[in-house]
Amino acid sequence: MSITKHNWTKDEIIAIYNKPMMDLLFEAASIHREHHDPNVVQVSTLLSIKTGGCPEDCGYCPQAARYHTDVAGNDLMSVSQVKAQALRAKSNGSSRVCMGAAWRNVKDGPEFDQVLEMVRTINKLDMEVCCTLGMITENQAHRLAEAGLYAYNHNLDTSEEYYKEVISTRGFEDRLQTIENVRKTNVTVCSGGIIGMGESIADRAGMLVALSTLNPQPESVPINALVAVEGTPMEEEKPVEIWEMIRMVATTRIIMPETQVRLSAGRMNMSREGQAMCFFAGANSIFAGDKLLTTPNPDVNEDMKMFEMLGLNPQKAFTKVSQPQTVEAADSQFIPLGEKPKWSRPGHTIERNIEASKKES
Repeated sequence: MSITKHNWTKDEIIAIYNKPMMDLLFEAASIHREHHDPNVVQVSTLLSIKTGGCPEDCGYCPQAARYHTDVAGNDLMSVSQVKAQALRAKSNGSSRVCMGAAWRNVKDGPEFDQVLEMVRTINKLDMEVCCTLGMITENQAHRLAEAGLYAYNHNLDTSEEYYKEVISTRGFEDRLQTIENVRKTNVTVCSGGIIGMGESIADRAGMLVALSTLNPQPESVPINALVAVEGTPMEEEKPVEIWEMIRMVATTRIIMPETQVRLSAGRMNMSREGQAMCFFAGANSIFAGDKLLTTPNPDVNEDMKMFEMLGLNPQKAFTKVSQPQTVEAADSQFIPLGEKPKWSRPGHTIERNIEASKKES
């Protein structure tokens, strides 16, 4: 049985990433089988509950208000709308609903109260609930946990060094602080990143160092391939090769053996054979549905055909961690504090982000 190691170095991870492909695949697949059923894949549905208008300048994101993309902004969805979408997702085989809101950070008030009610509603449907809402305080994490949240997603995106080339409106340390706040509750952590943003292999390894040295390691690590959207600073980036995704998945599996590795954005550009190789290399979670927040994703029926072809089965809800109990709002022990945390604003400039913001729509 492999032992989870928490002191990986960048050089060690680069050496794993660069192994001969057959050796890398064999090692990753062997470790995967020690810790997971190789024929079971967790299926999540990602739902954008508030789209567009984000004040951040993330170079990959079409929801940033400053870039001229075709993303139409929408106000926060209603609880009933979210419930209907969750029921549809459940009928299509998803065991988890991940709700994303284009916020910099959570602010106490009516909108956050509405999100908490969404969490309660979905948990009562016996589905796992995940949220990605930006930075959150410890008290806000506790309120989400009380509502029945199963997981909180907060991606590191890339290495700490390359982060400064992607985003200037928030600091890498805020990413880590939010994860630390979530860890003070019983909510599981989902945190990963994106490859194909112009980063080096060393940067990919640096991101994995940051994730793997967390103790405990994240329960879920999404590996995204950049979807280059017209109007964003990264619109000209070349598509990620499938071999890069396979290497990244396999490396993640080796250094984080118990984590669920999620094959996330970019699957539209992957063949079934390529995805099968990723599953063999240790990926055991996907997002289903025709859209990931604002970018295209394979149709759920196509995914189910692929599952049937490969002999894969969707993972049932609460297989890894038991279902949280929902505390109603009236019985909550944690009240809104109206906090105004000073999340960092590094203040440096990223030339390609500035240029993209000046382009005409």
